Amino acid sequence: MTWEVVIGLETHAQLQTQSKIFSGASTAFGAEPNRQACAVDIALPGVLPVLNREAVVCAIKFGLAIGANIAPRSIFARKNYFYPDLPKGYQISQFELPVVSGGGLTIHVGETEKFVHLTRAHLEEDAGKSLHEDFHGKTGIDLNRAGTPLLEIVTEPDMRSSAEAVAYAKALHSLVTWIGICDGNMQEGSFRCDANVSVRRPGEPLGTRREIKNLNSFRFLQQAIDYEIQWQINEIEEGRKIQQATVLFNPDTGETRAMRSKEDAHDYRYFPDPDLLPLEIKPEWIEEVKATLPELPQAMQQRFQSGYDLSAYDAATLAATRDMARYFEASVTAAGKGQAKLCANWVMGELAARLNKAEMPIEAAPISATQLAGMVKRIADGTLSSKLAKEVFEALWNGDGQDADAIIEARGLKQVSDASAIEPIIDAVLAANQKSVEEFRAGKDKAFNALVGQIMKATKGKANPQQVNDLLRKKLGG
Repeated sequence: MTWEVVIGLETHAQLQTQSKIFSGASTAFGAEPNRQACAVDIALPGVLPVLNREAVVCAIKFGLAIGANIAPRSIFARKNYFYPDLPKGYQISQFELPVVSGGGLTIHVGETEKFVHLTRAHLEEDAGKSLHEDFHGKTGIDLNRAGTPLLEIVTEPDMRSSAEAVAYAKALHSLVTWIGICDGNMQEGSFRCDANVSVRRPGEPLGTRREIKNLNSFRFLQQAIDYEIQWQINEIEEGRKIQQATVLFNPDTGETRAMRSKEDAHDYRYFPDPDLLPLEIKPEWIEEVKATLPELPQAMQQRFQSGYDLSAYDAATLAATRDMARYFEASVTAAGKGQAKLCANWVMGELAARLNKAEMPIEAAPISATQLAGMVKRIADGTLSSKLAKEVFEALWNGDGQDADAIIEARGLKQVSDASAIEPIIDAVLAANQKSVEEFRAGKDKAFNALVGQIMKATKGKANPQQVNDLLRKKLGG
């Protein structure tokens, strides 16, 4: 029987501020436990929170980037719960009146485009961290993260597969790093997702959801959702009801397990924080922040399509990160606008593959955009075949700063396009491979490819492949 999957994501993006959201303590990662927790963070009696202006600027930037409504007046609330890493016994968050509401993101799953609506994005402080390792069966508490500024970004239940959820998470990750409000470091906890997953028969009301907490990699996000979907389907088909719960994903087993029953908003007894005034954002402030925003990914994608005649998929891939977009544009500037598609193919293809294998970001690529452009120009003017270009690419990757022309000259890699030089080689190959000639004339196309291979081998891959094809067909009368 057919099931429909319903997914919504809640993402916590740690904001790139130097100090915490309600105190002056540092947010730098990696300090010794409890060295960056001040009197406000550990809730000593008599201390008062003071809102960090830069955290609000980050929220405004995000709201503008997703086309959302930025509230002229929003409220901070106390979210009450008790846990060892929450010194105050409550978390300062936003509930009824968030700073950002509405808006959304366009995602691409393969060639399919979809718009994911956002419900809200609100400012809040992070809790501390419970440490269970190296404590001889005891738990340690590190309050360095307590008070770290977060923007919690909540979607509508718009996604229908783990692939869509991952595409959305990647698009959101790209956006928050693109506009400079989050460093996106998932290993350090700067960007982490909670996935709300349910299943239903098509057309029926929403099913009971279970929330998978603290997913800190795109791979784990997909694995966790896929497992949870199948688990819920199996439970229902075996006659059991799904109970609303918070669950954790174990990447070692690939399974989710229930941690606690899922709380609702009333369980947290939200009420306005009496120590914080309402946050007021005037239109002038919004305009001031808007002027600092870079060109946004969607606008850049549209420009790549119209200006460079790229497909929507290629444009989206190249604008996936700001650094990749910069690299691509720099290569086009150096190679010429007419070579944009060729530059795109090399950036998305060979270069991306090598970077992925080396686990290296594009900004650390050993081949500069100018060097890649130099190679692309030699492909375009016929100096290099695709095979020779890969040899030049390899030399550039492992090289000492030489450009493509120097490598071509030093290694004698120039493509041979002189018919008078290629024809004698073709004649020799035909004479030595009469069986293949007869098979081709008998209608076997594979024989033609075999002859081309022999010719390219004889020229050490330097002959112009198109010219070889044309001359060979002419001589075979085909």
